[in-house]
Amino acid sequence: MEVKVLSTNDPSYKDALFVRKQVFVKEQNVSEQEEIDAHEDRSAHFVLYDHGKPIGAGRLRPIESGGKIERVCILASHRKQGLGELLMNKMEEEAKQSKYPSVTLYAQLQAEDFYKKLGYTTTTTEPFLDAGIWHVAMQKALN
Repeated sequence: MEVKVLSTNDPSYKDALFVRKQVFVKEQNVSEQEEIDAHEDRSAHFVLYDHGKPIGAGRLRPIESGGKIERVCILASHRKQGLGELLMNKMEEEAKQSKYPSVTLYAQLQAEDFYKKLGYTTTTTEPFLDAGIWHVAMQKALN
């Protein structure tokens, strides 16, 4: 397994979009217009590869309070193997190198426990809809 960190100018950026479209657009019915937004160019993109094939993706972008982790996904065929944690570790490592004091993310409700196991704390009192899917805001301080 290998995680690459790249920008939208990198030819491998298409691999990030491939995974995100599979998971969010095809599987979860998020519109492509919502999925590919105005924050693409100012984000660091992460692609998880298994023997050269893209199987996971995510992005990290700067916000006022630190970093925001977004678009974290693993292809259905590769879930429940600890790969989400591997991808998150790489994203947090990059956030620390960027000197972000903390990272924020919006977790789909079914993923809230996954993020709690990684040390994230839920910061919203009520779930909210984002792209038609229920989410909670979560945060983790970085040392």
